[in-house]
Amino acid sequence: MSNTEMNFIQDTIASFFQKTVEKNRDKDFIVYPDRDLRFSYGDFSERVDNLAKGLLAIGLKKGDHFGIWARNVPDWLTFMFATARIGVVLVTVNTSYKSHELAYVLKQSDMKALAIVDGFRDVNYVESVYELVPELKTMARGHLCSEEYPKLENVIYIGQEKHRGMYNTNELLQLGEHTDDELLQTAAELFDCDDVVNMQYTSGTTGFPKGVMLTNRNILNNGWFIGERQKFTGEDRLCLPVPLFHCFGIVLGVLAILTHEGSLIMVEDFDPLRVLAAVQKEKATALYGVPTMFIAELNHPMFDMFDLSTLRTGIMAGSPCPEDVMKRVIKDMHCTDMTIAYGLTEASPVFTQTSVDDELVKRVSTVGTALEGIEVKIIDPETGDEVAQGESGEICCRGYNVMKGYYKMAEATARAIDKDLWLHSGDLASMDEDGYYKITGRIKDMIIRGGENIYPREIEEFLYTLEGVKDVQVVGVPDEKYGEVVGAFIVRQPGVDLEESDVVDFSKSRIARYKAPKYIYFIDQFPLTASGKIQKYKLRDMALELNKR
Repeated sequence: MSNTEMNFIQDTIASFFQKTVEKNRDKDFIVYPDRDLRFSYGDFSERVDNLAKGLLAIGLKKGDHFGIWARNVPDWLTFMFATARIGVVLVTVNTSYKSHELAYVLKQSDMKALAIVDGFRDVNYVESVYELVPELKTMARGHLCSEEYPKLENVIYIGQEKHRGMYNTNELLQLGEHTDDELLQTAAELFDCDDVVNMQYTSGTTGFPKGVMLTNRNILNNGWFIGERQKFTGEDRLCLPVPLFHCFGIVLGVLAILTHEGSLIMVEDFDPLRVLAAVQKEKATALYGVPTMFIAELNHPMFDMFDLSTLRTGIMAGSPCPEDVMKRVIKDMHCTDMTIAYGLTEASPVFTQTSVDDELVKRVSTVGTALEGIEVKIIDPETGDEVAQGESGEICCRGYNVMKGYYKMAEATARAIDKDLWLHSGDLASMDEDGYYKITGRIKDMIIRGGENIYPREIEEFLYTLEGVKDVQVVGVPDEKYGEVVGAFIVRQPGVDLEESDVVDFSKSRIARYKAPKYIYFIDQFPLTASGKIQKYKLRDMALELNKR
């Protein structure tokens, strides 16, 4: 398929995967170097089919929502392809979430089943789920009846350990082995490429996250064009240390490789030393990451000990990419064809990207040109009119990649996608005379911390639930390592003795660590405009001044 023909992939992810397996049965598809674990396309396909049949056996069917809350463990991808195989929607849950956020997603997504690992960093997933769904401990597997989450029927533990009320992966695989193959074929006939296959939660300006519904067609085609910009072939081996619960992992990583019949070198949890070792051991040709990941790799004291000469290309994305970091990656990591991609979850996610053929100045200073099959324009946010070349405005896109909508949020969907089907990004950009885009700022009041999008309103709503908080405003505070971190300005209730440590302790056990305020300031009143609106930019300036002291 050539870009000029513009023949979009009309397969589902499941059918495309099956066709690819037939051509590459003995070739590496997924490798975990630190576990010495290797799945060929054929071996992985067999595991996927057994797990898919196991899911059918416990009652999953087309259109059901299946959550996964896990690090990049090997069976994360087995669940991804198994759910796609039977038309079940995979709902990805951020690994940093805590009980407060999980409770919301469980309910809002109408989740029918949830797969979990033991935990991640300071969060014990098993304990969190038992806390939210205590009925698990008293009811037989498959017969869960939760008062708080009536749609939830099953919790699955990804691993061999057994937990009360939960199936584990091995049990589902065994169930699948004893389930008729015809059920798979029947299931596959019930859905097509325009059906939703993946749902990812993105923080929202109105407080709570929104479930972005992405179809097979959305993300499979986006993966194809992303791979094309890197000139991927079946010989490419991509080292993927970014989380799978993001589009960065699933689309830019897994689907870009699948559509080009390459191999994935997986890293379970980012560690710069583990990444460098994986690149050397498996002779990776491509490497992905957000800027903070590349900085950690470049600055690791053992960096010079590793042979990275097989690297050629990759993607740096997720937050603004410093030019000097990009230049070091190209020079010191041998990534002469490194690219930068820009987009958002609602756009599946990429709609501009640099190409390996672009001159260096474009690859280090822009986010590239519009991907094939996608229209991009820049408008005046006030009037909606297109701005002149070189002027800054809101960057919007239209095409096959635009999400189906936010789950059960029609009004929010209508605000994001206008009547002419343009998706509004909320980001400010300009375009040069060659059609290359630069991101110049944000309309949305959003914080980007090391590639994670954080909407202040969500954190504000959360902090309002802390006793003693009268009012709160959250802003992004510049940070050398992460780009931005969360700063919270709090007005106390009269007569309440509320300290910084109270806010820290309250946040630590309830929300993801990356969302928790790093800086907490207590003030008597917020700076206001003449009309009474809070001036957040002044709060950011105040934070900078206070941090200097």
